[in-house]
Amino acid sequence: MSAWREFLSIQIFWNSVGAWAIALTAFLVVFTVLPLIKGFISSRRRKWLQAGRELPVAIQVATLLVDKTSRLFLLTIALYLAVRQLVFPSHVQLGFKIAIVVTFWMQVGIWAMTVVRFAIDRRGRKSGSSDPALAGSIDIIVFAAGLIIWTMAFLLALDNLGVQIKPLLAGLGISGIAVALAVQTILGDLLASLSIALDKPFTVGDALAVDTFTGTVEHIGVKSTRLRATSGEQIIMSNADILKSRVRNYGRMRERRTAFNVNVDFDTPPEKLKQIPGIVKEIVTSQEQTRFERCHLLNYSNSALQYEVVFWMTTADYGMYADVQQYINIAILERLREIDVKFAVAPTPAGAK
Repeated sequence: MSAWREFLSIQIFWNSVGAWAIALTAFLVVFTVLPLIKGFISSRRRKWLQAGRELPVAIQVATLLVDKTSRLFLLTIALYLAVRQLVFPSHVQLGFKIAIVVTFWMQVGIWAMTVVRFAIDRRGRKSGSSDPALAGSIDIIVFAAGLIIWTMAFLLALDNLGVQIKPLLAGLGISGIAVALAVQTILGDLLASLSIALDKPFTVGDALAVDTFTGTVEHIGVKSTRLRATSGEQIIMSNADILKSRVRNYGRMRERRTAFNVNVDFDTPPEKLKQIPGIVKEIVTSQEQTRFERCHLLNYSNSALQYEVVFWMTTADYGMYADVQQYINIAILERLREIDVKFAVAPTPAGAK
């Protein structure tokens, strides 16, 4: 028995064999039990997801955080509990402390980013299978959240290691002002991208008219937005420039108002002129996607009697509008010929042959 005690009291690397045995036992137990618990919870979570079971949000978040816990973090916990049983020189203890603090705050950053992505995914599920607004802003939101989260994790890690972060923050503030002045254009685009992500004036898939440019939004990035022009080329515009411009968003159009003129000859008898509004109304209302507003003889031009026709398309689809407008134009031509009403012909300019 005394020999066993003597063996346990042998000093190896600043600690007795007995202390090393206790530390190793604590390390193996913790590093065995924690992964088993994590594996069990992750397995149950996968089964719940496969079964489509709806769980309370708190349980969803808790099980997701467990699933996103790295083995390195579990190893660090086991190492921390084991090291507490031992005594080391100050420089060795400092090395252990740095490793433990850095690993801990890295894991906290991963957990925080996981919560952000969970919130985005949950919003997507609530809004339906495809949310263009969310799809267009997800990269920007994740980038901004990641910048804040990892900066805070870095500063808190330094604070836990005994580094005075107040002078660091003051220095960062002064240098940040200088950097901001140097890269104010980039920062302006970044802030503009956040404004687009939060305010959502347009989303991926919307058809926009920005100044003289027209196209469909393909991508909303941190610095720029890309449009696919109607002629086929890609237009790249900075986010700040877009927000400074007056943007027409045709993607938010619910209905399309259409106004056009029907010009008839001056020799048309008044009784036939009275028939034209009814004929036009009948033609327009025969189409399912239209809502007739009016048809009136409003103007006399130098060469024609001008009827103004106004109707609404109850869909924003341009292809359907073009089909309906074509039908209406042909139908008006046919019906006016039936009642022997001629379209006005523009006079020949003086000197023309």
